[in-house]
Amino acid sequence: FKIAVEDNGTGVPKSKVGQAFGKLLAGTKFSQRMQKRGQQGIGVSYATLFAQITTGKPARVKSSTGDGNIFECDVSVDVKKNEPVVANVRETRGKFRGIRFEAEFAEIDYNRSEYSAYEYLRRTALANPHTQITLIEPNKEIIVFPRASKDIPKRAKQVLPHPLGITTSDLMDMASVTQARKVSSFFTTEFARFSSDKVNEIKSLCPGIDFEKHPKNFQWQEAEACVKAFQKVKWIAPDTSTLVPIGGDQITKSLKNLLQPEQMKVVERRPKVFRGGIPFSVEAAIAYGGKAGVHGESGGSTKGEIMRFANRVPLLFDAGNCAISEAVKSIDWGRYDLKNWEDMPVSIFINFVSVYVPYTGAGKLAINAEAEIVEEIRFALMECARDIAQYIHGLQRASDQEERRMIFIRYIKEVAEAIHDISGKEKAILVKKLEEMAKEKTALLEAGDKAEEEEEAEKILEKLEESEEKGFKEEGESKED
Repeated sequence: FKIAVEDNGTGVPKSKVGQAFGKLLAGTKFSQRMQKRGQQGIGVSYATLFAQITTGKPARVKSSTGDGNIFECDVSVDVKKNEPVVANVRETRGKFRGIRFEAEFAEIDYNRSEYSAYEYLRRTALANPHTQITLIEPNKEIIVFPRASKDIPKRAKQVLPHPLGITTSDLMDMASVTQARKVSSFFTTEFARFSSDKVNEIKSLCPGIDFEKHPKNFQWQEAEACVKAFQKVKWIAPDTSTLVPIGGDQITKSLKNLLQPEQMKVVERRPKVFRGGIPFSVEAAIAYGGKAGVHGESGGSTKGEIMRFANRVPLLFDAGNCAISEAVKSIDWGRYDLKNWEDMPVSIFINFVSVYVPYTGAGKLAINAEAEIVEEIRFALMECARDIAQYIHGLQRASDQEERRMIFIRYIKEVAEAIHDISGKEKAILVKKLEEMAKEKTALLEAGDKAEEEEEAEKILEKLEESEEKGFKEEGESKED
């Protein structure tokens, strides 16, 4: 297969093309705290290497930052040194802006499974309603995921990490790359909410550490002692204003655009903090009916689906080890008339938003099940589920009303026949009058039902809330036990 991916984004500067496309584990965020996937060197760099391993051919990269200069080259990986090899360089002038990556691969297959390129792009389109994505499949079929909104997301801001959200490993990584010359200045310049007074507090808690030495000489035991000291100090809460969610309106537009559901509910939770100092928020939605869920070929059965995202990026693999999946499994869906949601036309959408995503591994396939994160996802999903429960209950009532109406209609001809035999009146006139009576009667019943329905909807909500509270109480007691 020859695979090409092209965008009209910001492009990669000429000096960074080799590192970005031909060096594995080229880097990580270290002290950066910005809401983005981050360049860790496992994605496109591995694609370059895989093409090289399976076909012996390098990848071809075309890049421009929009300044009129276009840079093209072949990129491969020197596997012994883990260094990029750049060849066949060509520089031209033109209006192109963005990236084009092209490579040939063997030992692969193409399909539309839940782990496919198609599904990845479908979910990318859902979480990024400002984009339009076009996929040309091997059979030449062209699939367009249209733009749902013209609103461009605001640019994410870089923030300094909060001391309460730092691990010993993080501290050692940051110390190895800092420009600060002393441990004390390293703390005040590389961390948020870290004043000179806080440095003095940490000094008093760690008397055996020299805060005047260079951070690069920091020892693991010293970093470990500092991290423990961070937990004992009172800090100003971290800034949550830097989070950039998709937004409820945007998610609504996106789901309507691609899933066209009968009913949906979108919830945006207020920002919270995990590990004591890392801000995050959760966006959730449940879509019911329409194109929601996974539909079998040629009108086959429909299955429910969980769509997991971290900062708008789809997470297709390792669902069993993810905080999102754990939160979904922990909910008693029977309370919401969704006990068998896995066999219903249901799409569960969750986007985890944070300047630091606690992935379970370097592959960035799943989110670690931190207690605060799982709890927020649960709350968001239960709020969505209450709305869907009301809708499903309404469908059941409508079905009951239609069945009642059909009972009236079913016996009209028989009743008209009997009255005709007794009174001798014309059947057609009797049928017409009985139909009018049936319509009038069912209309009166439905009018009464609407008032009852509103009252019952309130009762359903109260019942669900009571049930949730009881569930939380029981859960808390079981944890104490």
